[in-house]
Amino acid sequence: MQYQTTLRDAIAFEGAGLHTGAAARVRVLPAPAGHGLRFRLDDAVEFPARADYVVDTVRATVLGCGEHRVSTVEHLLSALLGCGVDNALIAVDGPEIPVRDGSAKEFADAIDAVGLATLHEARVRWIPTEARVFRDGEKLLVVAPAASFRVRMTVDYPQPIGAQYVEAEITPEAYRTEVAPNRTFGFLHEVEALMKRGLAQGGTLENAVVFGPDGPLAPLRSPHEPARHKVLDLVGDFALLGAYPQCEVIAIKSGHKLHCTAVRELRPFGDGEAAAAISSASS
Repeated sequence: MQYQTTLRDAIAFEGAGLHTGAAARVRVLPAPAGHGLRFRLDDAVEFPARADYVVDTVRATVLGCGEHRVSTVEHLLSALLGCGVDNALIAVDGPEIPVRDGSAKEFADAIDAVGLATLHEARVRWIPTEARVFRDGEKLLVVAPAASFRVRMTVDYPQPIGAQYVEAEITPEAYRTEVAPNRTFGFLHEVEALMKRGLAQGGTLENAVVFGPDGPLAPLRSPHEPARHKVLDLVGDFALLGAYPQCEVIAIKSGHKLHCTAVRELRPFGDGEAAAAISSASS
């Protein structure tokens, strides 16, 4: 039986944003059934976590409403979806979600610490009726019917990362161990260039995996940490469907732009062609 859930208690995080380096604070609050995942920015505006509100996908997924913006939402949204949270109010003070350790582990650990409350209303699931293909140059995304949420990710970067392939079924148990701990990453020359442009101001070797010419500058958490982090990002972007994804996603060299383009096209419920939102208490 799949019922909606929320947090048993509020959780909160403070720290610098990855790109701005600015201080930020986020509180994730319990919410009733049917509320979904919603953002409240600076106590001024509130809107649902859906692809309609994506305003930028360069280096991070940025949501906005009117003049209000919040950047780098993907890691927190990934933890909420990956851990099975259907309803929560995400109250943000500052321009970004705090980067913390660069992964979703601290968010997932905090969710586990307070636990989930079952709300006894059927979980809303998004189930595609046919396969859909999305392309952006060499980047490819295929979304297909499946019995559960599953991701197959292929990346292909210059050395020393190279080509990597990982797959994961996004259950709470597998997400915590196989996906959540993997940190954001980049090449040393890219990081230096970003900092000169005023970006990546909150990045450190403690919250990002930086690859120099000969390999990572600090130990990896898993052999394929870059590919696993890309799975983490994809899960966060697919949280913007506004329903639990029951589908298989095959991603090749994809990123936030392609993820959010696909989710925006797939999200409209009841179009009779690509997808349907189904409320069901059956597994």
